[in-house]
Amino acid sequence: MSKTINAWAATSPHILEPITIERREPDENDVAIDIKFAGICHSDLHTAKGEWGELTYPLVPGHEIAGVVAAVGKSVRDFKVGDHVGVGCMVNSYCLKGPTFTYNSKDPKEGKITQGGYSQYIVVDQAYVLRIPDTIPMNVAAPLLCAGITVYSPLKHWGIGPGKKVGVIGLGGLGHMAVKIAKAMGAEVTVFSQTLSKKDLGIKMGADNYYATSDRSVFEPLKRSFDLIINTVSAKIPLTLYLTLLRRDSTLVEVGMPEEPLSYSQRVGVFGSNIGGIRETQDMLDFCGEKQIFPEVETIPASYINEAYERVLKSQVKFRFVIDISSMESRAKI
Repeated sequence: MSKTINAWAATSPHILEPITIERREPDENDVAIDIKFAGICHSDLHTAKGEWGELTYPLVPGHEIAGVVAAVGKSVRDFKVGDHVGVGCMVNSYCLKGPTFTYNSKDPKEGKITQGGYSQYIVVDQAYVLRIPDTIPMNVAAPLLCAGITVYSPLKHWGIGPGKKVGVIGLGGLGHMAVKIAKAMGAEVTVFSQTLSKKDLGIKMGADNYYATSDRSVFEPLKRSFDLIINTVSAKIPLTLYLTLLRRDSTLVEVGMPEEPLSYSQRVGVFGSNIGGIRETQDMLDFCGEKQIFPEVETIPASYINEAYERVLKSQVKFRFVIDISSMESRAKI
């Protein structure tokens, strides 16, 4: 039997509002989760506004999910009722055919469009459920399921550790996590931002150096200095200038999602990185739990979602919004 729950959904490109949705009955391999917190990612805004392709309204966004196990199928061995767990960007995958995303994808078990974490409850195959360490509060755990793994994956893949120099472009939701994680890995970390308005915050989070890129003179003395540069911003940037900062055989990784293609004019190592796998995400959670690395969050009620979206668009959040799902009680339209 399906379960009717409260959720907040995009009902048009311009507004989110309370609705009710149906969740399927868990099968033998499923974990049912009472959602406690859901992070707001910039990807949610792009998708809800129809900027990343077609979608069917109403759509419930949210792929940064933290909650408590409510029930498990008979074949589930690694989770039990009461466990603290998370769900990130994927709820299934078919190798080269690609993943089933947490929202706005076709659910292979039901044939319906997946609905995400701005909701009270979700049912997910056990293979896509993450264990949240007891050392991580659940409200700050939620953004780790996207922002955390998005920057952890390239840092891990390109072997960042003591003696390495990492540049981080932008100090927003992704950038501040890149600073914290790279520093915890032992790297020397430099932030590049348009202005120095967040310098004190960046240094407090672990940055060793902080430069305002509105002053182009900062680039010349830093040429051939970095082992890895992570670009976390979505705006167009002078990419060629940043590429001059890389050491020989080093790499610039794009983790932001620019609305327009980036361009450059030289043969260099430029890669893209899009979230990470389930095992790597669990590694990230364990690492953050051990090192006590948490995102900076502002926890909000569901009724504030539309205002939060406007503030994200204006870059007026430091650094991630997290929805307290308990605020959805008795607010949905039946």
